[in-house]
Amino acid sequence: MECWVPLFQIFLNSPCPDTEASLWLQQSFNQPGPITISTSSFLSLLTTPTEITVTDSSSSHTKRVMWIQTLPNAVQARILSFLLYDCRRFCETDLYQLAETMLKEGKELDFWVKQAAHQLLDVLSKSNHEWLSCLNLDSEEEQVEDEFRSLPDWLKDDVDNTDLMLPWLPVSQKQFNLAMQFSSCGENDDPMTEFEEGKREIVDEVIEEVDEVIKEVDVFLNPQDEEMAERLKDRLSSLQSTAKAVELAGEIRQLCKGRGQSLAILGIIEPWRADDETTSVLVSNLVDGNEDEHGWTSHVLCSVILPKLLVLKEPASRVLLTTTVECCKVHHRAAEYALLLPLILRMDGINSPICDVITRIVRESLHQGHVSAFCQKLLSDENDLKKSIFLPCHQCLIDSKLAWTESLFNLMQNILNHNIHLTQDSVDRLVQHAWEYADRFSKSLKFGNFLLCFVTKCAPMLKSQKSLLTEATQHTNTLVTKSVLSKLSSL
Repeated sequence: MECWVPLFQIFLNSPCPDTEASLWLQQSFNQPGPITISTSSFLSLLTTPTEITVTDSSSSHTKRVMWIQTLPNAVQARILSFLLYDCRRFCETDLYQLAETMLKEGKELDFWVKQAAHQLLDVLSKSNHEWLSCLNLDSEEEQVEDEFRSLPDWLKDDVDNTDLMLPWLPVSQKQFNLAMQFSSCGENDDPMTEFEEGKREIVDEVIEEVDEVIKEVDVFLNPQDEEMAERLKDRLSSLQSTAKAVELAGEIRQLCKGRGQSLAILGIIEPWRADDETTSVLVSNLVDGNEDEHGWTSHVLCSVILPKLLVLKEPASRVLLTTTVECCKVHHRAAEYALLLPLILRMDGINSPICDVITRIVRESLHQGHVSAFCQKLLSDENDLKKSIFLPCHQCLIDSKLAWTESLFNLMQNILNHNIHLTQDSVDRLVQHAWEYADRFSKSLKFGNFLLCFVTKCAPMLKSQKSLLTEATQHTNTLVTKSVLSKLSSL
């Protein structure tokens, strides 16, 4: 009860209790403590059954009322006024029950309390209160649709077409349902063992999806399709207009459609050799937004855009960058497996132009939660999690492990500056990599700026790694070394 005292002091003393109470409830919402402060717990407190002793001229008896009815009438009226003011944050069914139960008091109810209860019901779209004289709370409760605790419509809808329950989650609805299908634990079962097995099943299924895409290149391509792909390749090299590019994109789609050989066909056509303007036309006409994330869309990205970015040595053109970002906004998982992973796993490590492209994709195309999960996967020691989609001819450009360069540390700084919240595991691994490469980049300002940003953004999670990170910083000699050491000393 003590945690609610400041709120009731507002109702007692504040000249403007509605706004002050709303602000207090918002600031205190779900704060750690013996009792969780929320709109539901507040209504639960108000409606707690309480026994009071009523004394009249002849005798005294006990009466069961709600806890709110034991408060002074002025406070009751102010609380009801607040519930009216902030009604959208409360469960409608609970508000109905509270107001109706108070109105059952009839003549015994204070005038201003009764007025406040009536106003609350009016706002909740109950214009006629004549039925209150024969009130049946049980039947009325069944009539009120409880939308407060139900899932929103956009989560109830079938998401098979979009594959992802939420676009930024790296787990599809199918994978989520699989993880929930655990058998009940027996006497000797270890719940944590079952959890780990279920998590492993999710990871294995994602890996299998990527493997199925990669294995397509081993499918035998019949001579007719191969000949047609060669003709399309010749036409691609001699395109002279946008209309011809649109026509060519349609023919490529038609050739690849339903054959399960699109990677092999695209490998023959070599669409990455087109100029950036033609690339933009091809991508916009090859991808229409309804394709499978791990299927056709991934194939288009890894065969049209990825090869251009893998060899990027100068800043990407505006048209190529815009095309890439707009496609990634719609196809998050395809962007992860067919662009981001192979780019970051580039054999020689990423350079500054590639870092700029990835930063732009992360900042404008992906949800922060998706980026956090992606970083955790990227920093993991499990190589199976880093399986990416690319054409066999580009395998020599992509490794299975991260090559830590100045630009990769700069990318991590850009991700942190985008207010991405990393897990403790990811933070610990970043500390380990910083310690490992501190000597190599001892005079690198990019590396120094990464350390400064890292310590600033992740300070609460670095306390256990303070000594290791301090040792790494002491091996550097840049303009920001003293600033990093100063921040570390204050942890």
